[in-house]
Amino acid sequence: MKVFFRLLYCFCFLAILSSCVSDKKMIYLQGATDAYAVPKELEANFELKVEPDDQLAISITSKDPELVQRFNNNTLIGGGNNPAIGTNTVNVQSGVSYFQVDKNGCIEFPIFGTVSVGGLTTTEISAMIQKRIKDYINDAVVNTRIMSFKVTVMGDVKTPGTQTYQGERLTILEALGKAGDLNNSARRDHILVLREENGKRVAYEVNLLDQESVFKSPAYYLQQNDVVYVRPNKSQRVKGSTSYTWLTVGSTVVGMVVSVVSLVVALKK
Repeated sequence: MKVFFRLLYCFCFLAILSSCVSDKKMIYLQGATDAYAVPKELEANFELKVEPDDQLAISITSKDPELVQRFNNNTLIGGGNNPAIGTNTVNVQSGVSYFQVDKNGCIEFPIFGTVSVGGLTTTEISAMIQKRIKDYINDAVVNTRIMSFKVTVMGDVKTPGTQTYQGERLTILEALGKAGDLNNSARRDHILVLREENGKRVAYEVNLLDQESVFKSPAYYLQQNDVVYVRPNKSQRVKGSTSYTWLTVGSTVVGMVVSVVSLVVALKK
């Protein structure tokens, strides 16, 4: 009987050790405290580049509103559930026009006709249009923004689905946070990001446990239509299989045996 309890003690000790190891597989951004003990400059300021099917809002302001009106395209864009656009349509305001970028990366701009904006940032688009519009409005100021973009988070997270984001800077950490964070059964060392770039599909792997893998990844800032996939760990992948079922039953039986033996020993004392 003493041998049995020694084995039981060893089993419990090993279980405690394994739980300590698992903690290291759960903590995000390990090493960040030391790496950023001294603040560091960001390597680059990220800006989204316009892609086909993006919806743009371009505003033109001037001291003379009548001059601005000729550049208003009077377009209403249906919005669905997009809060940036509204439940049905956008009410066109003076000096603000809405454009749908076509498959070739172009928009039809009043007076100028077809304007290529694909692959440009909103800052570059504003500068380009403002330069061209100076011939018509000397004091014109142009601002461009992407009305919204979407990413999809799939796999072992609490609330998978497609997210619509207002703004132009969304990190992978923010997207996972919006999805309710990872489940305990998820792998944190192998997050897959699928992206379409220049007509090609590319894949990036991000290890959330390693701060360098996160912050230096090309996928740290997400782009339009990115897909983030979180893999489950091995125990979750085999769940539902025959082996998993027998393993679960076996563990239950062992637990019951240990309980019965402990009770018998206690009664004999």
